[in-house]
Amino acid sequence: MDIKNEVLYRVYFLLFGIVVPASLALVYRTVEITVFEGSRWRAEGEKRYLDYRTVEADRGNILAADGNLLATSIPYFDLYFDAKAAPDEVFEANLDTLAHCLAYYVLEDYTVGGAREYLVSLREGNNRYVPLRQKVSYAEKKFIESFPLFRMGRNRGGFIAEKRSERKRPFGILAQRTIGYVREGAKPVGLEGAYDEALGGQPGQQLMICVDPSKDLWMPVDDLTVIEPESGNDIKTTIDLDIQDITEQALSRAVNVHDAEWGTALVMEVETGAVRAIANLGRTKQGWWETYNHAVGTATEPGSTFKAASVLAMLEDGYLALDDSIRVFEGRAEFYEEVMEDASPYSYRLDSVSLREAFEISSNVGIAKAVEQFYGEKNRRNGNEGAARFIRRLKQFNLHQPVGIEIEGEANPYIKEAYSEEDYWSGTTLPWMSIGYELELTPLQLLTFYNAVANNGKMMKPYMVSAVERNGQVEEQFYPTVLNRRIASKEAVRQLQELLLAVVENEQGTAHKLQAAEYRFAGKTGTAQVNYKKGPRGNSIGGHQASFVGYFPAESPKYSCIVVINKPRRGGFYGGDVAGPVFREIADNIYRAKPQLHPVLNMGAELALDEGSLPGFSLGDPADFRSLMEQLEIRPYGEPETDVSVLRPKGDSLMIEPRTLPEDVVPSVVGLGLRDALSVLENRGLKVSVEGVGKVARQSIKPGTSIRGQQIKLYLR
Repeated sequence: MDIKNEVLYRVYFLLFGIVVPASLALVYRTVEITVFEGSRWRAEGEKRYLDYRTVEADRGNILAADGNLLATSIPYFDLYFDAKAAPDEVFEANLDTLAHCLAYYVLEDYTVGGAREYLVSLREGNNRYVPLRQKVSYAEKKFIESFPLFRMGRNRGGFIAEKRSERKRPFGILAQRTIGYVREGAKPVGLEGAYDEALGGQPGQQLMICVDPSKDLWMPVDDLTVIEPESGNDIKTTIDLDIQDITEQALSRAVNVHDAEWGTALVMEVETGAVRAIANLGRTKQGWWETYNHAVGTATEPGSTFKAASVLAMLEDGYLALDDSIRVFEGRAEFYEEVMEDASPYSYRLDSVSLREAFEISSNVGIAKAVEQFYGEKNRRNGNEGAARFIRRLKQFNLHQPVGIEIEGEANPYIKEAYSEEDYWSGTTLPWMSIGYELELTPLQLLTFYNAVANNGKMMKPYMVSAVERNGQVEEQFYPTVLNRRIASKEAVRQLQELLLAVVENEQGTAHKLQAAEYRFAGKTGTAQVNYKKGPRGNSIGGHQASFVGYFPAESPKYSCIVVINKPRRGGFYGGDVAGPVFREIADNIYRAKPQLHPVLNMGAELALDEGSLPGFSLGDPADFRSLMEQLEIRPYGEPETDVSVLRPKGDSLMIEPRTLPEDVVPSVVGLGLRDALSVLENRGLKVSVEGVGKVARQSIKPGTSIRGQQIKLYLR
């Protein structure tokens, strides 16, 4: 019993003396940690937790049509130092040399001694993610990485390099809005936004530790935990750098000279619809800047440039021929008590002109009266479609639909439905629509119509990206797309082409003063009133919009172009005075920059050669003559068997005739080249010396002298 009791006493002692107090202590500590110190330990845990964080991929390049970079990502590195990573003995062994390197190349405000003290303080502190330098290049990073201690890597040396990238445009603001951007918190813009998925690539992941939750600051654990990101694809655009630069320079001069609100210019390839240049400039406090893509996103009343669509509708319906007479009422007419006037004084003294003349002088009254005559209310009363037929023609020309260009922000065109109360159709709507009011189009949409006219009726979809590439290999190809195989009959389109050419080349045409001597172009001027209001005291106008749209060269159009200048404040406001010269400057410089636009000089029949201009009476080896004439693409005649021949012109041909030299006496070598003269004389046993350069002009021994192995001197010139 005594032994049993002793065992029990010991068990009770262990239970109540050790186990129970320990359990109570654990419970107390648990409560203390979770309740009283919970916030502190949770904060400490947040400081030290691990997570896989996103590693951004390198963004793909945006390329011009010739492969030049329009936008690219330039890598740079942020450098950090973990002073506690290295063992004590390693840190001490490298401390002095590291301090020396940092003082000279990184911590330039520190002396060597100061840098050493700084490193020691970092070692004693708690910050394991100390910034060394931001945004260093790859070459700088490799150099700093080679410093003592740093060269041991992240885990033993504490050197941390985080790769980042910055989007750069090698050509500055060239095509800035078209290239666009992708920014956090902002709507994607331009090609960067439209092709964000292709350019962005696939992000990677890396295990990182949070070292400062207040700043959301994370430090990579090591390089082995990286899931490598996949870089983005490149996109190849249709932008021609030469044409883009030409277009931007011309537009910049114009908006500055005319003190405009904004301006836009667009160049398209006629056959394909490829956009070769797109420029937009708007007034800002900092000066002119490409703040908005007006070519794509701004739909306005186009004014007189729309008359081409109205005339094409009448030509397509067969209502008029170019020389048919229409009334202009001396440049002033009323439509339901609304007065319409012409800007051109040419019509003020005439009651009627031909359709051709009305278009050349851009007669508002003439075009509006003709449209009203054939599509007006009386036609509807007579059982015809009336204005509905006119609207149907505009839809046939695809003027009621967006063109569907890749970049975001294309404004919808606005074409009223005939007799629609919802569209506020009235008696004045049809005549005003016919001259480009009470409807809205973007510059791109209007240019697409004119481009179709230049392309003999085939409407191409404008596009700005030709391919998606990866490492120089095409991943996806984009080809020209036809929107409408024929917007109108061949004859109607041909007649409109004739009218557009007459606007430039006929004396009374509104663009007559713009015609060029080196090439021909066709187009239409436009002047529209903007922000106009009707009031009890009359109408007010908030400004004008000048435009010109056309194509060149007229005989075989290669490019179409539109220029719109909004609210010019000085130097005029008519399309022919403000926008037309910009079109002409763009076309001139493109014509000079693109030799393929020039007529081929040798397209005609080959001219006969003139005997007086042909080389003749030259002496030499017949084989040499034949070789030279083959290179000059001149057909030689004659096959002499002698070593020396003479080249003789005859008519429009060159004859190679034999020249016989005596064997037993000294021959005349005057006129021969040195090589041929040496061959002739040395083969006859003569010793030759030479003075001068060129052909033999004189020889020291007279021709006909007996040969005895003597010395002969040749004088060349």
